Amino acid sequence: MLRPGDPPAPSLSLASGLALINAAQIAAPDAALSLKWPNDLLLGGAKLAGILLERSGDRIVAGFGVNLAEAPAIDGRATAALGSITPHAFAPLIAAAFARVLEEWRNTGSLADAWLDRAHPVGTPLTVHAAPGEQVSGLFDGIEPSGALQLRLADGSVRVMHAGDVSLGQG
Repeated sequence: MLRPGDPPAPSLSLASGLALINAAQIAAPDAALSLKWPNDLLLGGAKLAGILLERSGDRIVAGFGVNLAEAPAIDGRATAALGSITPHAFAPLIAAAFARVLEEWRNTGSLADAWLDRAHPVGTPLTVHAAPGEQVSGLFDGIEPSGALQLRLADGSVRVMHAGDVSLGQG
């Protein structure tokens, strides 16, 4: 439940991503994990997990879909599985990681720097599918404290994206 004085609710996407990568790193310490804005966890560049946040009033539910035993085949998208842990063993890891990161979120107000430390590097080419028929390409230029994406366009300007589906590379 959101409390008075909590950071902006959209920044919970950063907290959720950090909790997910922290839990996965415990389950697979040597895995090459990284976060991809706004809600994906990658393993060696392939999608390992995704996050869905739903809000109703002052309540937010965070859902985590993690490929543990195997990864689905998806046309045009590389997928991966963690393969080293059961759902019953992973659930307490994500719950504990989320509780720790949620407290940090409340105490610090922004997790943008911590999220950036675990994400694809600044300067990574991205294509953002922001709305039906709208595709914007540029270079990853960081994130706002609220969790919004900063995309550096070819003309040097920076466009702040609050939502969209992101592909690594330029389309």
